[in-house]
Amino acid sequence: ILISRRFFMSILPKETIREIIKSQNFKSANDIHSFLKDIMKDFIQESLEIELDSQLGYEKNDKNFISDNSRKGYSKKKVKSSLGEIELDIPRDRNAEFEPHIVPKYSRDISNLEEKIISMYGLGMVTRDISKHINEIYGIDVSAEMVSKITDKLIPSIEKWKTRTLEDIYYFVFLDAIHFSVREDKSTVKKAAYVVLGVDQEGKKDILGIYIGANESSKFWLMVLNDLKSRGVKDILITCVDGLTGFKEAIQAVYPQTDIQRCIVHQIRYTLTYVSYKDKKEFSKDLKTIYTAPNEEAGYLALQEVKEKWEKKYPYSLRSWENNWNELKTFFKFSPEVKRIMYTTNVIENLNRIFRKATKTRNSFPTDMALMKILYLCTMNLTEKWKLGYARDWYLIRGQLAIEYEERLKNI
Repeated sequence: ILISRRFFMSILPKETIREIIKSQNFKSANDIHSFLKDIMKDFIQESLEIELDSQLGYEKNDKNFISDNSRKGYSKKKVKSSLGEIELDIPRDRNAEFEPHIVPKYSRDISNLEEKIISMYGLGMVTRDISKHINEIYGIDVSAEMVSKITDKLIPSIEKWKTRTLEDIYYFVFLDAIHFSVREDKSTVKKAAYVVLGVDQEGKKDILGIYIGANESSKFWLMVLNDLKSRGVKDILITCVDGLTGFKEAIQAVYPQTDIQRCIVHQIRYTLTYVSYKDKKEFSKDLKTIYTAPNEEAGYLALQEVKEKWEKKYPYSLRSWENNWNELKTFFKFSPEVKRIMYTTNVIENLNRIFRKATKTRNSFPTDMALMKILYLCTMNLTEKWKLGYARDWYLIRGQLAIEYEERLKNI
């Protein structure tokens, strides 16, 4: 229940509000807060009286009404509200049948406080800061332990989300891992959050799963891919991945027909680790001639030209381009619209940026589930926005993929 300026303007004329302000002689914002708190108490109290009147079938002090039930005094009850703690007189009836809706039985919180706490947790606030913030704003004491217990209510939703049934086919799936520190056995270790982001037949993005495990490995990715298959994913047209050793084999073991595109951004970063700072700008410009070439033949020719120019100075810099050309060349057979989606992992990099922003205030997480809770909340906020739109030029992209993968799409 929130008392806002809009609320008062809707029920009271502006002149009346001005008169209230003058008569109360407010000295500070706290004075206004206290005044609103008293009004809120009166509103709730009167609402309770009206609720009981409605249930009994007659108004309070009506001596002429005959009923099998009647009022039976009040019981004191303190509740947490958005304006702080309020003490109410809860009306009772002789038959103990009264079940108020505005302040439900056994409830001592009418502020939607749990939703606020969960929202703050999802924004990256630590439990102690949330506790302090709630106390400062609402005057309500909520311990850090209670904050943790409240966020634990997310766990059933997380488990349901992790096991939900997925679509039969995804046109693109991006696979990447982001690393966090988690406390384990009285020490802090690095854990990987394995993130799977898919683009479905309608061009809608969705995070298909987040898996917390040890540092990134192809063996764990194999488990992730098998989980996707068990949840209903029969085929993936194109996967976009980084250069992790064994990634290709893990994907082909579960989805043997899937085309694999290695992330060009990761490839460039890896290549530039062999290049001195003074040459990086020119070297990067030359690399661009490879991945912006109009077709595979022109791209491979550009690779040889770049290699010829820089091989003497940086003999190891372009070796990975040649060794991994089969995974780097996949996007050449597609139009610029399709390439825009697949040759970088910008989509999932943006997601990781959101994860990092939400977790930047935490040096480490006490458990895997503590980490999972905040990543889940970020995911829910983001996927809600994604429901409003689809990938750029999607109908053009879908038409091209329908031609390229005609036989496979017939079977879905």
